[in-house]
Amino acid sequence: MTMGVNQVLLNIALNLSSNRSYKEQYQYLIDGVAQVFPCDASCLFIFDEEGFLVPVAQQGLSSSVLGRRYFPNNHPRLDAIIHSREPVRFAADCTLPDPFDGALLTVEHCIDVHDCMGVSLYVEEQLVGVLTIDALAVGAFDTIDMIEIETFAALTAAMLRNISQLKALKAQNQKQKSVTQTLIQQARSQHGEMVGGSVQMQQLRNNIATVAQSDFSVLITGETGTGKELVTHAVHAQSHRRDKPMIYVNCAALPEGLAESELFGHVKGAFTGANSQRAGKFELADGGTIFLDEVGELPLILQAKLLRVIQQGELQRVGSDQHLLVNVRIIAATNRQLEQEVAAGRFRVDLFHRLNVFPIQVPPLRERDGDIPVLTGYLLEKVRQQFNAPNLHVHPKVLHQIESLPWYGNVRELEHALTRAALHAIRQGENTIMLSHFDASLFMDDVKTTSFNLPAESQPLRELVECYQRELIEHALAKTGGVWAKAALFLQMDRGNLYRMGKKLGIKPN
Repeated sequence: MTMGVNQVLLNIALNLSSNRSYKEQYQYLIDGVAQVFPCDASCLFIFDEEGFLVPVAQQGLSSSVLGRRYFPNNHPRLDAIIHSREPVRFAADCTLPDPFDGALLTVEHCIDVHDCMGVSLYVEEQLVGVLTIDALAVGAFDTIDMIEIETFAALTAAMLRNISQLKALKAQNQKQKSVTQTLIQQARSQHGEMVGGSVQMQQLRNNIATVAQSDFSVLITGETGTGKELVTHAVHAQSHRRDKPMIYVNCAALPEGLAESELFGHVKGAFTGANSQRAGKFELADGGTIFLDEVGELPLILQAKLLRVIQQGELQRVGSDQHLLVNVRIIAATNRQLEQEVAAGRFRVDLFHRLNVFPIQVPPLRERDGDIPVLTGYLLEKVRQQFNAPNLHVHPKVLHQIESLPWYGNVRELEHALTRAALHAIRQGENTIMLSHFDASLFMDDVKTTSFNLPAESQPLRELVECYQRELIEHALAKTGGVWAKAALFLQMDRGNLYRMGKKLGIKPN
C-alpha cells in the first residue's frame, strides 16, 4: 500500500477512539473511501435487527438515500454482497438492477452505474454492514488492490462494532430493553419518526430533551402538518411517565353536549343516555400524560374546568359531588396564536399561562434547511414497501424542484404529493418519479390563487382566515351538491369538524 493510503487508514483507525458522534464517524470513513479508491460515489450501510440494510453515510449520492431502508431480497446486488465474505465486483454489462440508479449526483439523467463493487462487513461471524463503491467509468476498479479494500472493510467493521457496543452500553444504562436501532424502528411503526438533520430539527430535539424529564406543562405550536403529534409522543417517550398511558384528546372533535363527560367522566343517570358511570380522559391518563390536541378550540366553560384540574389535580364527574384527584402531565398543541385568542376573549389568560410553562415551536418545513431530500426518501419508503417497488426513486432534478417549493401544508402535504406521484409512476410501470407524475398545479407560479384577495388595508388576520375558510367550505358544498359528508371528503377533513367550523362561520345547512 502507498504512503497516502497508509495515512488515510491510520487516520480512520485513530478515529475509532475519537469523541465524534456516530454520524460524524460514519461520514469520516466514507470521506476516506474517496481518498483511496477511484470512485464517484460510496455508501455505508448498517445491518439492523429486522434484516434491513440502513444507509448511515454517503458521498456522491442524493441525500434522499439516507431516508431509505434496503431489504436485500429486493436488491440482488446487495444480496450478492452480503452472501460473500470477499469483495464482489459487478461487470459493466451486469443485468442486475443497481440500488443507486438515478441517485448519483454526477449524472444529468437517470443512467446505470457502470463499475460497481461491494464488500460485506463481518465481526467474527456476525454481519454488521455493507460498504459499496460506484464509478461511472468502465474499468475504474481494474487496478484496485484487494488487500486495500479488505483492510478498509476490516477497519469499517471494527468501527461499526465499536459504535454498536457504545450504543448497547447506553441502552443498558437507560434500562431500555433493546438497542437504539430497535427503538427507532419501533417508533417508526407506532408513531412515525422525526426525520431530518437540520439545525431547526436539532433545536427541536434539544427542546424535547430539556423538558421531557420534568412534569411541566408543554404547549406545542406550529402550522398544520408540521408534526406536533410526533413531538408529543417524543416528549412522553423520554419522560419518566413513558411506562404509563398517554391519552389523546382532539379538542375540536369533542361532541357538543358531551365534551365535559368525555374529559371528566360521568355517573349513572347524569343525563339522558348515561346508563352507567364512565371514567373520563383525565382519569384514564392518571399517572401518565394527556395530549390536548387543538386546545384552542375548547369552549370557555370547559377551559375553566380544565384550569381546576391543572391547578389542583382535582376533577368532578358530571352528575357527581365527589372530587377525584389525578396526577396527569399535560401536553397541549394548537395551530392558533393563543396570545391573539386571549386578547380577543376567546381563551382564558390564566389557562394560557398554565399551559405555556414550556413552549415548543415546531418549525415549518420551508424553514428546515436540507431536510426535504431526506424526508422524501423516508416517505417514499412507505410506498416502496406497500407496493413492492424497491427501486422507486425521484429524479434528481425533480428532487431539486421539490426542495424549492414552499410546502404550506408542510410534511403532510409533501407526503400526500409524493404518494400520488409515486402511484402514478408505479401504475405506468416506471421506477423514476418525474415531474409529469405530480399534480400539475404543484409547480405553477400561481398555485395559491383563489377568490380570496389580499387586503389593501390593515385587517385582523383572524377575519381574513375565516373569510377564506368560509369560501372554501362554500366551494366544497357547491361541488358536492350541498352534502356535508361529501364536502368533508372533498376537503379531506373530519365531517364533524367541518360541520362545526361551518356553523361557527355562519354557513347554514340546506
